[in-house]
Amino acid sequence: AVRLALALNVSVFHNDVISVGNGNVLLVHEMAFLDQDRVLDDLARMVGPALRIVVVPERTVSADDAVRTYLFNSQLVTLPDGTMALVLPGECAGHPGVQRVVADLVGEPTSPVKRAIHLDLRESMRNGGGPACLRLRVPLTRAETGAVAAGCLWTPELHARLEDWVHRRYREALVPADLGDPALLRESRDALDELTGILGIGPVYPFQR
Repeated sequence: AVRLALALNVSVFHNDVISVGNGNVLLVHEMAFLDQDRVLDDLARMVGPALRIVVVPERTVSADDAVRTYLFNSQLVTLPDGTMALVLPGECAGHPGVQRVVADLVGEPTSPVKRAIHLDLRESMRNGGGPACLRLRVPLTRAETGAVAAGCLWTPELHARLEDWVHRRYREALVPADLGDPALLRESRDALDELTGILGIGPVYPFQR
């Protein structure tokens, strides 16, 4: 209960702010789970000896600093050679404890995590997002990729069109009174109608049918 209260008190609103996993690797803060020892023992028993659990102690990186740096909101991804990389926000580079954890993780000979990649995600971080916001990965075969609407596959031209759409369609400010204004509804529908046209996915919203 103490662990759970500590995590909640420092604004751990999602589990992905206090732990991250990929394949057989789980990177988790010491204060991540209620009755953590039992939870991790249960995981090890269910997954088997291949499971690799790395616990980050509170004394090295506090739960508060874990949230502030978004250490656990990072992406842990498998590379083509079968090893893993930890993709971290740039805020992690400025915290000595986080850097020590990452260096130990990457430097440990038997660790499957061989690379640490720091990215400048300050704009995303300021809006409440981080590397984990990109965690949804849907591997597709060549045939499956061919069945995806062409407008949903990134190209420089599509990027430019979407950026232009954002600049034109996103309001700079939204106040409670706007939520009762029919103009906001019309504006939002016009924006979505244009977006589905840019992506070439056809009418997907009820108001378009």
